[in-house]
Amino acid sequence: MKQLMLGNKAVARGLYEAGCCVASSYPGTPSTEITEEAAKYNEIYCEWAPNEKVAMEVAFGAAMAGKRSFCGMKHVGLNVACDPLFTASYTGINAGMVIVVADDAGMHSSQNEQDSRHHAIASKIPMLEPSDSAEALAYTKLAYELSEEYDTPVILKMCTRVAHSQSIVEVGERQEYSKPYVKNISKYVMTPANAIRRHPLVEERTRKLIEYAETNEINRVEMGSTKLGIITSSTCYQYAKEVFGEDASVLKLGMINPLPVKLILDFAAKVDQLVVIEELDPIIETHCKQLGLTVTGKDVLPITGEFSQNLIAEKLGQEAKPSCHLDEQLPMRPPAMCSGCPHRGLFYTLKKNNCTVLGDIGCYTLGAAPPLNSIEMTLCMGASVSATHGFNKALGAEAEKKTVAVIGDSTFMHSGMTGLANIAYNQSNSTVIIVDNSITGMTGHQQNPTTGYNIKGDPAGKIDLEALCRAMGFDRVRIVDPYNLKECDTVLKEELAANEPSVIISRRPCVLLKYVKTNPALKVDTDKCRGCQACMRLGCPSISFRDGKAKIDNTLCVGCGVCQQLCAFGALQ
Repeated sequence: MKQLMLGNKAVARGLYEAGCCVASSYPGTPSTEITEEAAKYNEIYCEWAPNEKVAMEVAFGAAMAGKRSFCGMKHVGLNVACDPLFTASYTGINAGMVIVVADDAGMHSSQNEQDSRHHAIASKIPMLEPSDSAEALAYTKLAYELSEEYDTPVILKMCTRVAHSQSIVEVGERQEYSKPYVKNISKYVMTPANAIRRHPLVEERTRKLIEYAETNEINRVEMGSTKLGIITSSTCYQYAKEVFGEDASVLKLGMINPLPVKLILDFAAKVDQLVVIEELDPIIETHCKQLGLTVTGKDVLPITGEFSQNLIAEKLGQEAKPSCHLDEQLPMRPPAMCSGCPHRGLFYTLKKNNCTVLGDIGCYTLGAAPPLNSIEMTLCMGASVSATHGFNKALGAEAEKKTVAVIGDSTFMHSGMTGLANIAYNQSNSTVIIVDNSITGMTGHQQNPTTGYNIKGDPAGKIDLEALCRAMGFDRVRIVDPYNLKECDTVLKEELAANEPSVIISRRPCVLLKYVKTNPALKVDTDKCRGCQACMRLGCPSISFRDGKAKIDNTLCVGCGVCQQLCAFGALQ
């Protein structure tokens, strides 16, 4: 049966059909939907793990036990999971283990552009790269076969355009798979003596995988005109076919690590000019140059950002297709915190008190945007807490009285606890604010260890943030309602003035959660409004300023009442 599927949904279908039994992931755009879709199959145990390292270790344990497993993440998440990744390359597996990483060229929802192929090369783990949904399903199933045949985890590399585009797939039936677990200390206990013996096996495995890459149809040649030969993969294959059609021959690579040698040399010998089209880093291009080939690549194509059909056509001397555009120049619409977002009142308070705010990864990162302009640093998951400690240690008491870390509840569980332990242990007088909106907001409302529900919405273990912080050595743990500006201001001033480290938990659920009940929209009494624009300082998308008066959009306003607290004239009712 054929169906139209998102790439991520096709991966989930591939997990199901391949007999995957255990899936553990941390949500991260553009990979999130894989695990959400997999959770719809009762045959697959699915969970959200606190972070990607834990997810990979869970998947490894399941594979070691003899059940096919999966873990999924975005590109920066693979950085977090590198510790188990590199050693799992040495140990190998028992039943198949598939790791899906979704890159985000163009940084649609990420703090950097990163080419995950580097991790595959460095860890010496095979990597497959589909170019559409049908291949996403097929390559997922193939990845399990390769994992078991070559005793290795296998990485499936997605990207935003494959993950979030739709194409036709043909679905099949589930095939159950299981292997017995056999105790094997020399294989799974990576002490130096055992690891020394495992490393040569990894090198031999790579040699065999290169032989596989030379002949398997996952790497295929599509001959057209021999004047131009294109070596490419992933979405770039789709763009190249659309731009050149039969005017070029194409070597389409489905296995991106390890890369073939003879196949590339044979293809190069058949064409007059060789071009490598790949997003981000010149991985294929460098490989070709090491083989002594002359290729066109990053000398004409960009090393940053997403590619498109027209970009490739422009850079390689083809006629670009006309694109649709509006005659009128529309104003920019930058992302903003939602109307009624519980983080807004807190960030207003931080700005009012002229705090130095070191932020973290989440929708609250929008606190850096005008007019709040509160966050001054966002590095990676959990860095707000650790960096605040370092900032305060560097500058001393003067900084401690005005510097705070802001981190979300899910991000705190991901990577914030170790930084908080460092503050408790090494004693900087730091103030950490956990913005607890009762959900993982930025990636689409996934549950986390603080919400009390699992991936299916069933009751689950719930971590008590206050008790956890106290257990880690913090005597000062305060709870505030971010809708109450006076309370936020009072508590913030008290904790910054205290001569010991402290935690403030700003707690109110995300206004977009289905169970959150909103109030009627506010209205502006134009007779009382003096046009002072105090309410505009919040940056709430519900409030605008027209004809010298504030105006509230009743289709957006949720009646949170934060703006009312700023109006000295009682104009907001």
